[in-house]
Amino acid sequence: MMERLALALVHHPVLDRNGAVVAAAVTNLDLHDIARIGRTYGVGRYYVVTPVAEQQQLVARILQHWREGYGAGYNPDRGAALELVDIVPDLATAVAAWSKHCDSPALPLLTGARRSDGISLATARALLGHQPGVLVLGTGWGLAPAFFTHGWPVLEPISGGSDYNHLPVRAAAAILLDRLHRAAS
Repeated sequence: MMERLALALVHHPVLDRNGAVVAAAVTNLDLHDIARIGRTYGVGRYYVVTPVAEQQQLVARILQHWREGYGAGYNPDRGAALELVDIVPDLATAVAAWSKHCDSPALPLLTGARRSDGISLATARALLGHQPGVLVLGTGWGLAPAFFTHGWPVLEPISGGSDYNHLPVRAAAAILLDRLHRAAS
């Protein structure tokens, strides 16, 4: 099941701390760590979603360094993980690319720490048993409201058992992939 799942880390449109729709900056940590997490759990692709040309160029430079440059020889494992990464300008491009790769329409699975309308991971696993999926993670303070108007399923928020729920996106990716993987095993 995990090989039919892709990740999409959305940098625009996302919310800032005041609720404004913005483009968040791509971070080196998110790029590396989520690629490593995805590779560990066997996902098929990791899409970095940003329409900002300078951010796309930054990601391309980082990928080149670790895939072909000095970093490829220095740490081949990192380069292997970063082979999962594609840079795309928007989520529609990521979903279309993943659908084409899988030769089947891919279903976006949205995430949101403050959503109360989420489906369980068991339901998500059942959906992924029938079609490929794209696990959509938002940077900043989460995905913009426009994403939630398409009728795509939203995963239930991760609960750690406290009233605090503002995980780093890298941690959310790891927790969600681990829970999906464990239940599928």
